[in-house]
Amino acid sequence: MRKTAKTALEQYHARMQRVLDHIERNLDENLSLDVLSGIAAFSKHHFHRQFAALFGVSVHRYVQLARMKRASYRLAYRDGDAITDIAMDAGYEAPESFARAFRQRIGQLPSDFRKSPDWEPWLAAFGPLTRARSVQMKTKYTAEDVTIVDTPATPVALMEHRGDPARIGDTIQRFIAWRKAAGLSPRTSATFNVFHTDPRTTPADETHIDLCAATDRPIAATESGVEAGRIPGGRCAKLRVIGSSDDLEPAASWLYRNWLPASGEEPRDFPFYCQRVSFFPDVPEHEAITDLFLPLS
Repeated sequence: MRKTAKTALEQYHARMQRVLDHIERNLDENLSLDVLSGIAAFSKHHFHRQFAALFGVSVHRYVQLARMKRASYRLAYRDGDAITDIAMDAGYEAPESFARAFRQRIGQLPSDFRKSPDWEPWLAAFGPLTRARSVQMKTKYTAEDVTIVDTPATPVALMEHRGDPARIGDTIQRFIAWRKAAGLSPRTSATFNVFHTDPRTTPADETHIDLCAATDRPIAATESGVEAGRIPGGRCAKLRVIGSSDDLEPAASWLYRNWLPASGEEPRDFPFYCQRVSFFPDVPEHEAITDLFLPLS
């Protein structure tokens, strides 16, 4: 029996998804055209064209960008990682060649980026990677993906980010530094983000996001900008997102546009928020887990 066009397309996308998953899981390994075409079970003579046609970027550049993005995260958020190690893990035999490539791509030397990242060129540099990953290949969310949960009230230490979301990396750096000094590792203190504004309708300079770490310790007022807060307990609709958390808006929009009107539920008077269960670069990006919570009355 002849396969339907839908079934053939789904199978084609599943083969390409295997390639993306393999790349993210094996950034330190050989990711040549021969290897990746074999993962997809496509002819290497055509695979490079197939990949570029679907994702808008060559497979070689995709791999380079994925490795460079991981390197940039380690530079910005993992100050214990030596630049030499980061360079080698990104596929460069010497820190000098890594520095040249990083500066050409990002506009800063790795050491300068570590001290003071310039996030706008960073966003532009990884635009092709973000767009490639946004290609919808997996099945869309369904009502079965949403669970109604009763969450406990959670005291938190929070740092506000107000202003251009492109600069949130600076706030994240400051918050990570504070958490390290306070001994609140993500392994022992849950990480939350509270979204007070909608990026689709809010001017960039009015963006308001809270970065939170669960703790019941007293939080003293300091120059760090960290203050005590609380995520109230209650009923929530929970949607788990697996993969890159760079853009949670499609999943959030689906909750509000599709799930909420059909559910018969009413939202509660507390902002939409998420818990970062595991995050890149501690895990491969396609294995990162983010739980979205829509508070319900």
